[in-house]
Amino acid sequence: MARQITTAKPKDMKKTLLSFLQYMGHYKYSLFVVGIFVIISTGVNLWGTFQIRTVVNDYILALDAQGFIRFVMLMAIVYALGALSTAIYKQLMVHTAQKIVKDIRQDLFNKMQKQPLKYFDSNAHGDLMSRFTNDLDTVQDAMNNCFDNLIQSFMMITGTLILIFVLNWQLSVIVLISMIFMYFLIQYFSRRSRYYFKRQQKALGNLNGFIEEMVNGVKVVKVFNHEEKNLEEFDKRNHVLLDAAIKALRYSGKTIPTVVSISYINYAIVACVGGFMAIGGLIDLGSLSSYLVFVRQTALPINQFTQQLNFLLAAMAGAERIFEMMAEKEEIDEGKVTLTCVEEKEGQLSACSYYTGKWAWKHPRPDNTYELIPLRGDVRFHDVEFGYDSDHMILKKISLFAKPGQKIAFVGSTGAGKTTITNLINRFYDVQKGSITYDGIDVRLIKKADLRKSISIVLQDTHLFTGTIADNIRYGKLDASMDEVIAAAKLANAHSFIKRLPNGYNTMLTSDGANLSQGQRQLLAIARAAIANPPVLILDEATSSIDTRTEKLIEKGMDRLMENRTVFVIAHRLSTVRNSAAIMVLDHGEIIERGSHEELLEQKGRYYQLYTGQFELD
Repeated sequence: MARQITTAKPKDMKKTLLSFLQYMGHYKYSLFVVGIFVIISTGVNLWGTFQIRTVVNDYILALDAQGFIRFVMLMAIVYALGALSTAIYKQLMVHTAQKIVKDIRQDLFNKMQKQPLKYFDSNAHGDLMSRFTNDLDTVQDAMNNCFDNLIQSFMMITGTLILIFVLNWQLSVIVLISMIFMYFLIQYFSRRSRYYFKRQQKALGNLNGFIEEMVNGVKVVKVFNHEEKNLEEFDKRNHVLLDAAIKALRYSGKTIPTVVSISYINYAIVACVGGFMAIGGLIDLGSLSSYLVFVRQTALPINQFTQQLNFLLAAMAGAERIFEMMAEKEEIDEGKVTLTCVEEKEGQLSACSYYTGKWAWKHPRPDNTYELIPLRGDVRFHDVEFGYDSDHMILKKISLFAKPGQKIAFVGSTGAGKTTITNLINRFYDVQKGSITYDGIDVRLIKKADLRKSISIVLQDTHLFTGTIADNIRYGKLDASMDEVIAAAKLANAHSFIKRLPNGYNTMLTSDGANLSQGQRQLLAIARAAIANPPVLILDEATSSIDTRTEKLIEKGMDRLMENRTVFVIAHRLSTVRNSAAIMVLDHGEIIERGSHEELLEQKGRYYQLYTGQFELD
């Protein structure tokens, strides 16, 4: 009954079922074999019970010992066949179910990889993760337990009803009424238990969320001495969970005992009535014996069928959420221009399949030829307008240029549009108006993968993956050698602290690098960008998490990293942008000032106020 935690059911059962059947269709022969063996196993069970009539009438009452032995041996062979069929379909079902779920999980992850950044911005990460955990687990459990058991329970119910009517239709009317009553009783208890299980799940979520929040903010809790207050709140939420859990389990716990009690009463009534009918000669003793065994086992398949049906509906609700995500529109990429390695011979560029250290844009022409445009890192904005929401524009008529090797800095208050500009360069989002050119090519004509291959980004919020330090640096270039990894670390001035770690570059990182300081994590992110060796580099407040001493330490390394590269820098610390070729001061999506550090100071405008402390960034 614990699986009835959710009351959710698919909104469009037909559509969800058709999508699910497509995956099952890949293994239709395996499932067909499963169905055959389920039928054999269930048929053996029904046949064995029905043959009690034969054993009693033809052998026991007739005192035929030899015939009895032969028939028992036959039944043993048939039951062995049924047991073998059960073992086969159980194993086959497990393998088939796992393969179906593996296919769904694979397609779901592939779909997630192809979603635009906007999709992740507009959907809670926890909700996306629940598709891979709760929803897929529910589908997996249903496939493991429901498909074969549902067929078996249905056959048992149907076969039992048919055979008891064959044995004696008068007694079967009593049994049928009892079965209908049991079915509706099970439905009532299931509805009530699902309602309280839903409350329990909600209370559990609230309690877990509270615990997670308190663990994450344990320092703040201790600073303000809120331990007692938190204990009171925990106790309150814990009691809500207790109340919901007790009521949920109370109803779910009543189902089986109540159904069993009704089946006992039904069995007693049928046994008494059948006994009088046997005394009156209306039914033979063998048929009555077989009949009573059928009656005794009617409760179990009804209870199982109802629970499995509810479980299957819950699984379909989970499957619907999965297929809804799969139906999302993928990131559109209409780009045709690709990035290729080139070599220069006699002043002419030619594409090659091996690494030369030189790159060019391969721009196709209408006549099926192509033009090679050297990759230099010339980025220009032409009257760009953009808004995450079409009703609210973030950037307004932005025009700027960054020549190859130039360092362009953006400063301004939070929400001014600094990060948005860098998001447009690598096409995390596409502009609504205007255009952005890269080496004279509109970025919308360049394939996104090739465009992003030419750009490295160091974000303010560093993310490190589970693996060694070397693996995390190598994430910028997966085929990098160990020498390249060390060179990138030295460039970012991360080599010295890495060598002091117990296992050096083989030190394992977990929990987003929790065993490193914030500054060390940021240094690894810079090394990761360095190893990619891109012509364009974006530093989104890359030194904001590094103290002044560490910032001074990596300043030379950063200068080497930015050498001969087009660099876009977003920074709150104005000391990091003084040597920029141009500084753009943004306010509410517009460039209100631009120029070098000295030029902006001479203007005595917003930048001058920021630099002298007369105006603060918020």
